[in-house]
Amino acid sequence: MKFSIIKQPIILLSVCMIFSQQLNAKLILTAPPRESAEQGRKLYGPLAEHLTRLLGEQVVYQHPRDWLRYQRDIRRDVFDIVFDGPHFASWRILHLSHTPLVKLPGKLDFYFITHRENNDIKKAEDLILKKVCAIPPPNLTSLVLLHVLNSPIREPFIKSVKGGMPEVFRQLVNNECVAAVVRQDYFNKKLSDEQRVKFKIIYTSRKNPNQVITASSRVNKPDIDKIIQSLTKGKGIQSVQGILKRFGGKKTKAFVKVDKKDYIGQNMLLEGVILGW
Repeated sequence: MKFSIIKQPIILLSVCMIFSQQLNAKLILTAPPRESAEQGRKLYGPLAEHLTRLLGEQVVYQHPRDWLRYQRDIRRDVFDIVFDGPHFASWRILHLSHTPLVKLPGKLDFYFITHRENNDIKKAEDLILKKVCAIPPPNLTSLVLLHVLNSPIREPFIKSVKGGMPEVFRQLVNNECVAAVVRQDYFNKKLSDEQRVKFKIIYTSRKNPNQVITASSRVNKPDIDKIIQSLTKGKGIQSVQGILKRFGGKKTKAFVKVDKKDYIGQNMLLEGVILGW
């Protein structure tokens, strides 16, 4: 009799705890801290709201405080839905069993360029111990450079540049570095013939798949299928217009489906190159 009286509150408490956990359960959406927290909420908030409606489960956007914490939390498997570069995604797929969902169309590939009249630099190895303009690690531009010259005694001096490809190119033009790493699309499509003719390409990188959204193992298969359908052909396209415009350009209308095999090997741009990976 006494046991029965004690048992009932325990069962009730257990049920309440489980119910409370379910109410508090949420999926965390994130992306690299490439903008301020306010800008991040404007950019990714609509996607979080759409996914909440789509999945019937709360999805919240969490803005990383800085790059160090972002990388730390990736390694700790804190995030459930992540939009970032192929090197991070490849690492998560390999080590955390993330599933790639959708990606931006096109490829991420780079040129190492220098002034055409610079006869001292003819190939990538000539950049050893030289000052090279690039967006700082863990951006893919500088990681590709470090991967090509992957040795402490062979590394160039990276002149970290903020402001994207235009600023990287501007600093090279102004001789603030002897070479630069730029996206092929930027060099081929954004620069004029008069600008391009003044520079020579000394290295062409491999073609990497574009930025991608991945999901952790905590997102189930039916929900993964819903997200893919919604962001490639469904109502979710409207929620990612800001993301598409900023990272894909004006001509990018939607995310595209992913072949998981495309994201094999890019993890090596981090592992053995950046401390902690």
